[in-house]
Amino acid sequence: MRHFDHIDVARRASLFHVQPGEFDRDGDPDILAMAMGATLYSPATRPHLARDIAKCHRQGVRSMVLCLEDSIPDGEVAQAERNLVAQLQAVSADEAPLLFVRVREPAQIPDLTRRLGPAAGLLTGFVLPKFEASGGKAYLDALGDATKISGFRLLGLPVIETPEAIYRETRAGVLHDIARLLAHHRDKVLAVRLGAADLCSAYGLRRPRDLTIYDIQPVAGLISDVVNVLARADSTGFVVSGPVWEYFSGGERLFKPQLRQSPFEENQAGPLRSLLIGTDLDGLIREVTLDKANGLTGKTVIHPSHVAAVHALMVVTHEEYCDATDILGVEAGGAMASSYSNKMNEAKPHRAWAERTLRRARVFGVAAEDVGFVDLLTAAVAA
Repeated sequence: MRHFDHIDVARRASLFHVQPGEFDRDGDPDILAMAMGATLYSPATRPHLARDIAKCHRQGVRSMVLCLEDSIPDGEVAQAERNLVAQLQAVSADEAPLLFVRVREPAQIPDLTRRLGPAAGLLTGFVLPKFEASGGKAYLDALGDATKISGFRLLGLPVIETPEAIYRETRAGVLHDIARLLAHHRDKVLAVRLGAADLCSAYGLRRPRDLTIYDIQPVAGLISDVVNVLARADSTGFVVSGPVWEYFSGGERLFKPQLRQSPFEENQAGPLRSLLIGTDLDGLIREVTLDKANGLTGKTVIHPSHVAAVHALMVVTHEEYCDATDILGVEAGGAMASSYSNKMNEAKPHRAWAERTLRRARVFGVAAEDVGFVDLLTAAVAA
């Protein structure tokens, strides 16, 4: 599969200096972790789940989570499991994005794998909720059992979302214990996720549509610490994805829109700007921009309309690409003016950023020199 391949080939050729690369569920985990992009959550109770998966794939969704946990009532778990198994057995491999199942307990992982039979080969892995070191080993051991049962590699997405992870007095110990556990099971872990709703609930909070998660200071503090402990730019780090954006239709607003008019007017995309503002996607765009600036990659989303905006923001700009290649082209260190003559590049301090940028370019591509976010989003939405 490939990002943006739902866009016409000729149009895609004009948008990209370097085309997005192909990837598949059996590929390099470092690439897959980057390639997940906007991960769409769907309750496993949906009666036409197989059809929904295929439709989303055609619309550019490249990763989905089928949820058996908080998105469904406690009394519907058994029915949801039956529906999940039946629906996945009806999915065609060429119509499926990267698929994950969010379970409630470790025993579900090998049990569902057995029940899926050959359809387990459609799964990239499982989402491991409320993850801490005390119970996390059972989840990781269950992943190993499921891999043996199915014969397919199955990877885990641990979610940091417990009260103990966000409380100041226990946070450091929890995160360091998680880091030690994940280090011993690195081959089973694809990426680390953040559960914003559960983290906010520890304080009875909910992010308003006018604000980003970085305005919710208790959660923002945890994000900083998770990146510090688990996303370091060395051999110990993991990809950490941005927490969920949960709004998909407009409501009363207190603050000004967060999208400038001029980039949209220059591209004759005023109606697109109005649509984004009317559905609160200007808030999502700002939050993803802050995610990237703070070391997070990708985003949890709950509506297909979110996907195009997240993916357009993940494309490496031509300027970023020039900076990254210039930096990596110097072995001995030193500073230089950027190719765009608007900043200083330092070969040693900026090297880790450059390497990460080129990994992103490999899966999301590099925009053509005169192509910006609005161009990419317009094309993705139109497709």
